[in-house]
Amino acid sequence: MRQDNRMPRVLHALLHLDQMTGPATSDLLAGMLNTNAAVVRRTMAGLRDQGFVTSTKGHGGGWVLAKPLSEITLAGIYDALGAPKLFALGCGNEESHCLMEQAANAATAEALRVASETFLSALSAITMADLARDYETRMKELGLNPDDYRFDASKIP
Repeated sequence: MRQDNRMPRVLHALLHLDQMTGPATSDLLAGMLNTNAAVVRRTMAGLRDQGFVTSTKGHGGGWVLAKPLSEITLAGIYDALGAPKLFALGCGNEESHCLMEQAANAATAEALRVASETFLSALSAITMADLARDYETRMKELGLNPDDYRFDASKIP
């Protein structure tokens, strides 16, 4: 099964948006994420629909955060991405008449339910501000100043 890596990529993009002094174009974000602008627009549209980002068209337009990082939970981002399936694992024949298969399916379904609830609970407890603090700590550990890495996206050709 192919991995869905949209979540960390979107989190990455949102952290960059927070550091920018102006809107970021889909092309700019695509370059940062090593993808194409159409994928960025499609993904960011889901975030816009949830109120996390806004966009403006035309010269000087692009994507900006609509909320402070402290108001954006990872659970909200996960939901905006359509709550991608966590596991390739699933149950067998749901309509089986075999009591052994029913028992196996019930145990598997319960374990998946618990894992999903645990995952969502963990995401709900983390905000984008937490990720930004982690980034700043990592920068400082390297002797770098995060403020030196802010840039004005409108000045990029």
